[in-house]
Amino acid sequence: MKQIKKTITKAEIAAMPKVLFPGRIFVIYTESEAEKAVAYLKDQRIVGVDTETRPSFKRGTTHKVALLQISTQDTCFLFRLNRIGMPDSLQEFLMSNTLKIGLSLKDDFNSLRKREDVHPDRGNWIELQDYVGRFGIADRSLQKIFANLFGQKISKSQRLSNWEAEVLSEGQKLYAATDAWACVEIYNCLTELERTGGYEITEEEPIETTVNTNGL
Repeated sequence: MKQIKKTITKAEIAAMPKVLFPGRIFVIYTESEAEKAVAYLKDQRIVGVDTETRPSFKRGTTHKVALLQISTQDTCFLFRLNRIGMPDSLQEFLMSNTLKIGLSLKDDFNSLRKREDVHPDRGNWIELQDYVGRFGIADRSLQKIFANLFGQKISKSQRLSNWEAEVLSEGQKLYAATDAWACVEIYNCLTELERTGGYEITEEEPIETTVNTNGL
């Protein structure tokens, strides 16, 4: 019987080993590469999706989404949208019937629309923030949900790096791929638990505090 916590603390996560995407990563720089990647993805049953945007440290300055990552359990494609925009093949895939898993999808959809007039929400999507609630999980961040289910920590150290850099670092590529891949892993884990019923939610015991009455 798998034990799932209703919520997990940052301290618990900090003590966990770090997890990184274990598969192949392909960085997509051209429309022709995008078409080949989409052809591969169309044959998959389920994929995880996420986006990255260059952070702005100046008030009033914003940037368009720079990267779209789409991952299976063993292969991740990093589409450099700041280089290629939104090719037709990619737009069509986002609106296709392939099951796509993401977290905080509303933000991702809004970011993609600001780059180009696309409507990815018309496709077949599952929002993990809603889905985990069916299992009694209260946390809504990818890091906390993954740690709760797998006992491993997704590092967020690259989150505020430059996603429009000429060449993405190995750290950036692994970070981006891990986030998209983690969506697939979480969904597959939860659907299997739902199928078997082999889990239970555990509540955290309240922390007892001792009041020092000396001198009162």
